Amino acid sequence: MHCNGEQSHEWNIEYHTTISTFFATLRANFLHLNPTNLSLGKITFQQSTTDQFYSELKSKVNKYFEERNLSPHANAQMILKTILIFTFTFGSYGLIIADFLPMWTMLLLCVVMGMGIAGLGFSVAHDSIHGAYSSNSKVNYILGLTMNLIGGNRYVWSITHNVVHHTYTNIHEYDEDLELAPFIRLSKHKEYKPVHRYQHVLAFIAYSFATFFWVFFKDYKKLSQTDIGPYKNKKHPVTEIIMLILFKLVYYSYTIVIPLLVMDITWWQFLIGFFTVHMVAGIILGIIFQLAHTVEGTEHVKNEGEGTIEATWAVHQMRTTSNFAMGNRFINWYVGGLNFQVEHHLFPRVCSVHYPAISKILQSTAEKYNVPYHYHTKFFDAVRSHYRYLKQLGRPEMA
Repeated sequence: MHCNGEQSHEWNIEYHTTISTFFATLRANFLHLNPTNLSLGKITFQQSTTDQFYSELKSKVNKYFEERNLSPHANAQMILKTILIFTFTFGSYGLIIADFLPMWTMLLLCVVMGMGIAGLGFSVAHDSIHGAYSSNSKVNYILGLTMNLIGGNRYVWSITHNVVHHTYTNIHEYDEDLELAPFIRLSKHKEYKPVHRYQHVLAFIAYSFATFFWVFFKDYKKLSQTDIGPYKNKKHPVTEIIMLILFKLVYYSYTIVIPLLVMDITWWQFLIGFFTVHMVAGIILGIIFQLAHTVEGTEHVKNEGEGTIEATWAVHQMRTTSNFAMGNRFINWYVGGLNFQVEHHLFPRVCSVHYPAISKILQSTAEKYNVPYHYHTKFFDAVRSHYRYLKQLGRPEMA
């Protein structure tokens, strides 16, 4: 684990504490703008006007794009990656349902399809839902529906991830990403239970079922809730409920109904393939997302009463977020820049292909202002750190 510093980018909005501005802020988040000074419910960050670190960082990152005449959105490299991952994912699917290959080959294709689904989530859906893929909101919306196509839901993700997680990162009872399962304790502020003693094993099993849970349970559960994170009495648009149902039916049709109708396989052979796809996608997605915030060194906060978080929003993100394997080209390509999670949290509307360049600016700026910049040099260093973190929080003395 190391600390350094540098800059970021622009595309951000100021949040104020009045009721009217709160709702404007909420709308802005759904348009995937980046929160910088937000007060919702009982949580208020320090005023961003005092944050010289973030101000200088944005200025330097804006200058980086301006001097090179670059768009902060997708480039040809990103578009090519999108085409390749779609091809691998649905090309594998096509070969599977064609049903002319040996069983072991189809099982291998299920692995490839699972990797493709995770890649689409990382590289296409994630950037698009944040508004980072294109300057055209319609393009972002259409590509964001990739999330629906692979079994998730764009609207639910925009609430739980774009708004709640990106604003309340690692804040107990606010950040939805910390509530993985009752038997998993990802924050020191969560009530300790004896089952947590085994969470360093149970967690990885749970990650394997992540996409299965999203496809069949999570999205329905979230749309049935009026309280999500800090939001109370949230009314979900009827159009979004209809979209969820329609896309779920599309997903169930092409992943369950069509294979059972057109393939000469038994029910148990189908289940092996189906769960292989989900477990591969789930374990990859689960681990990658956990390496960003639940590793040694990142801070976890509990809001006490009506107080203010003892940091600006940007500094809070630096304290609670960590990168990994920034020098690994394959990981950079495959996970859509999510190994540059610090850069992503500060500039979610910048396409992930630009994060390696931005990281150099961010590291030097953070060092200048003595702001932490957490990272692990290698992927498995980060995995081991997450494992140790789980084990640490599973000890009774950490209750």
